[in-house]
Amino acid sequence: MVVSSIPIISYETGLIVSRPSMKKLLPQNESAKKWQEVKVKRIVVKLPRSVKHLLQRIVKKTKDAALRDRCRIVLLYNEGLGCDTIADRVGRVPATVVRVVNRFLRDGEDGLEDRRNENGVPKVDADLLEAMVELLGESPEDYGYLRSTWSQELLSRVLHEKTRVQVSRSTIGRMLAMLNAHWGRPRPTVISPMPKAQKTRRIRRIQKLIDNLPKNEVVVYEDEVDIHLNPKIGPDWMLPGQQKEVVTPGVNKKRYIAGALNAKTGEIVYVTAEKKDSDLFIRLLAKLKNVCPNAKRIHVILDNYSIHSSKKVQISLRHFAKNFVLHFLPPYSPKYNAIEKLWKQVHDNITRNHKCSTIEQLMEKVEKFLARASPFPGSRPSVAKVRSAEARKRRVA
Repeated sequence: MVVSSIPIISYETGLIVSRPSMKKLLPQNESAKKWQEVKVKRIVVKLPRSVKHLLQRIVKKTKDAALRDRCRIVLLYNEGLGCDTIADRVGRVPATVVRVVNRFLRDGEDGLEDRRNENGVPKVDADLLEAMVELLGESPEDYGYLRSTWSQELLSRVLHEKTRVQVSRSTIGRMLAMLNAHWGRPRPTVISPMPKAQKTRRIRRIQKLIDNLPKNEVVVYEDEVDIHLNPKIGPDWMLPGQQKEVVTPGVNKKRYIAGALNAKTGEIVYVTAEKKDSDLFIRLLAKLKNVCPNAKRIHVILDNYSIHSSKKVQISLRHFAKNFVLHFLPPYSPKYNAIEKLWKQVHDNITRNHKCSTIEQLMEKVEKFLARASPFPGSRPSVAKVRSAEARKRRVA
């Protein structure tokens, strides 16, 4: 930016009116008037047209909000406004407004530039950000603190211990934003007792089965889920100062679902029961056999829960389910079971913060959701509407 012409500056004598609380700061007279008038000087800026147009273009095109505000201050002075009015317009204090216009009148173009680059070498560099990344992957307990989660104050303290660079909490906040860090919930997990190499080989073998599955065979992911009448409590949108309430029935009741998710088509097959035992799993196998009567083999990928390998299940596999092949995942490896994502959707959309007063009502909603969710994923069940007389009554009311 080049300022080709020097703006005209003059000082006009004006009047300022003060309240009685400012009497002691102003000359007193014998009549002790409620309002007093004192003479002050006000800056008046008259910009050449070319300079005015240049500043207007900067205001319109720049992405620097601070530079935009400084240019607006000068332009508003050019319109004859005072520092208090300009301060209200741009959201600054009057002292800042006066300082900006004086710098512009004294230094021209340079007066509008951000002078923070003269503060020295910035503290936040690539090395400091890398140290922050390392801290976020660890816990305060690793550094001898009692706290188990990070706060901005603690991040600042430990960062200083590691790098000898002292930064404020606000700088820590900016660093977290630069790293796109977010405040979230960790995922609980259990370390698998199976050696890593053996675990990898088993996962690869299952994935190879899915990729090279013959046309006359079927492969499904299987798992069970618990449905509780006591609602799971989860986050929801709320207005400031308000907190939603979720009424709980007091006495909890449970139902159990055994489900199978077709790894190729996404079709969902499930059965429900009041107990989670071997009979529930055997009923699911029987339903799968009816759904896939022409399948030469039905491969079932499942976890190591005891009901999947009981004597009762083994007898059933030898008699009526000879074409079933069970493929057990490594212990404590739920992320490799694709149906876990379906159960998460059930909890996120149905069981969390629900308002059902009976377990029958809740199970009805769960089954409607599962019917809408097939094939999964891709059917967008979270936006499905309840089409019932009760829902219509609520809408009319």
